[in-house]
Amino acid sequence: MDSHSTKELAGEEAMLDFGRAIARRLKRTDLVFVSGELGAGKTTLVRAILRGLGHDGEVPSPTFTLLEPYRIGDLDVIHADLYRVRDSEELEMLGMRDYLGERLCLVEWPERARDWLPEPDWWIHLSGSGGASRTVCVRGGT
Repeated sequence: MDSHSTKELAGEEAMLDFGRAIARRLKRTDLVFVSGELGAGKTTLVRAILRGLGHDGEVPSPTFTLLEPYRIGDLDVIHADLYRVRDSEELEMLGMRDYLGERLCLVEWPERARDWLPEPDWWIHLSGSGGASRTVCVRGGT
């Protein structure tokens, strides 16, 4: 990943705007890692990206289901939350390998399966939790 930028986001509206801006730059088969500590806003950012892609329905956190599929027009998207993954083999059993390179994959907590996942096209790291402001570091993309 060549490019890298850091941005300060003040408030939820800034996070939503940022997610919509990222959505405009994604390709159909990109792998996007969204990392950060608990409460940093990872799911909020994924919701904003999905909204930016045109999804207008509910976006539940897939903390317990691990994978949540979306069909947005002719675009297939997988939202994965790996917080509860104990072993990368769980992802194999869920069929995650079938999605990689075939669908847009938005992955929260990618570090839980870093040994199993390929290099991402985008890595978005959120810092700060509980406050009104977040720092976002984005690596990759063009």
